[in-house]
Amino acid sequence: MTEVSTRGARSAVDLRGKYASLTTYRRDGSPVATPVWFVIDGDRVLVQTDAHAGKVKRIRRNPVVTMATCTATGRLRGSAVPGRAEVLPPAARERAEQLMAAKYRADVRVVSAFWAIQKALGVGRKRTTPVIIAITLDH
Repeated sequence: MTEVSTRGARSAVDLRGKYASLTTYRRDGSPVATPVWFVIDGDRVLVQTDAHAGKVKRIRRNPVVTMATCTATGRLRGSAVPGRAEVLPPAARERAEQLMAAKYRADVRVVSAFWAIQKALGVGRKRTTPVIIAITLDH
C-alpha cells in the first residue's frame, strides 16, 4: 500500500469539511459508518475518539477502513476512499489535540461543556482516555 501525499489526502477528504464518515468493519464483514471530526497531518488523516469506542476495537482487529466527506448526521458528500487505520501510542495525542483545537475551536468548547454536564448529571456514556486513530488513504 502506498502512502497518500497531502495533496492526495486533501482531494480524498476535503479539508474545508468538518466531518468525515469513517467506516470500519465488524467480524462478520458488515460495515459500520461513523461521522467523525478529522485533521490532516502530513500523509495521514487523524481522528480522536474514546479508547473504548467500537471503532477502536474494530480497527485493532481489522485495520481496513474507508473515509468520505459527510454531514454531521453521516450523509455522504463524497466518494469513499479506502485506507488503513492504526491506533497511535499516547505520545501522539498532544499533537493531534492541538490540530483538532485549531480546526474546531468553538466546537471543541461546546462539546467539552456538553460532556462535562453529562458527566455531572451521570447520564450518557462514560468517556475514558482519548486515543488517536491515524488513517493512511490509498490513492
